[in-house]
Amino acid sequence: MKKHLLAAAITVLAASSAFAQANDTLAKIKSSGSITLGVRESSGLSYTLGNGKYVGFHTEMAEHIIADLQKQLGLAKLETKYQPVTSQNRIPLVTNGTVDLECGSTTNNAARQKDVAFAVTTYVEEVRMAVKASSGIASIKDLNGKTVATTTGTTSVQTLRKNERAGGLDFKEVYGKDHADSFLMVETGRADAFVMDGSILAANISKAKNPADFKIVGEVLSVEPIACMLRKDDPAFKKAVDDSIKRQIADGSLAKLYDKWFMQPVPPTNTKIGLPMSEATKNAWAHPNDKPMEDYAKK
Repeated sequence: MKKHLLAAAITVLAASSAFAQANDTLAKIKSSGSITLGVRESSGLSYTLGNGKYVGFHTEMAEHIIADLQKQLGLAKLETKYQPVTSQNRIPLVTNGTVDLECGSTTNNAARQKDVAFAVTTYVEEVRMAVKASSGIASIKDLNGKTVATTTGTTSVQTLRKNERAGGLDFKEVYGKDHADSFLMVETGRADAFVMDGSILAANISKAKNPADFKIVGEVLSVEPIACMLRKDDPAFKKAVDDSIKRQIADGSLAKLYDKWFMQPVPPTNTKIGLPMSEATKNAWAHPNDKPMEDYAKK
C-alpha cells in the first residue's frame, strides 16, 4: 500500500513540476540547457538559407535575446534549437510548449492575445502598394477600374476589400498563390498594383530584373505591429525578453541590425532591400509597448 502511495505521490509531484515548468519558461530553459526558437522559412524578417541555417532581422535579434537569457540564468552554455513554423502552426506550437519563443513575422492582434503573449513590438508593418513607375498610380483612388493583385490567405485581402468599399471604388481583384506570383502579375502587366506589407513589396522589387521600373506608392492602408510571441501567464519570461529588446534599442544594437538586414546587401543573393525604418517602427522603439493592431487602427 505504501508503495502505491509513494508512486502516486511521485506522479503528482512530476505532474505539478511539469505544470510549473509549462508556466515558467526560464526554469525550463535552465534545467534543459536549451531553448527552442520558432523561425520562418520565407518571411522578410526571418528566413532560411538552407541546411538548417536561419537568418534575418528578427532571427538575429532573437539570438541576442537568447545570449541575454544565458547571462541572466548564469549558464555556461545555452543551446538554441531552431524550429521552423508556419502561419497555421505557430500559435499551437507556442501554447503546447514545443516552441519557447517565436520571432518570425507574427502580427500582435487582440484575437491572438487570448491564446499567447507578445513581447514589445519590434517592427511595425505598413501595408501599401507596388506599381510600375510609369503607371501614374499614386493613391488608392487611382485604382478605380484597374486590376489589383494580392496574395491568397493574407490579411491584405481583407484590407483591400475594406478600402474598396470605403472609397466607393470598383477594381478587379486577382490573387497570387504566393508573394512572388503576385508581384509577377504586376511585372508582366496582368495587374496594375500589388497590395501587401511594405517589407515584402520592397524585397520583391529588389529582386526584379529592373528594380528602377517599380515603386511603392500611396497611403498606408493598414498598420500591423509585429512582435515575438511567447506563452501566456509567464511574466518572468516576458520581462526577460522585453528587457533584452529594450537593451538592444537603448544601446543602438537593434538599429544596427535593422541597417544590416534592410539597408545593406543580404544573403543569399546579396541584394539590398532598401527599406528605411518607418516612423511607426521608430515610435514603437521610442515607446516600447505590446499594444495589439486594433490600438493602431484607433489613431
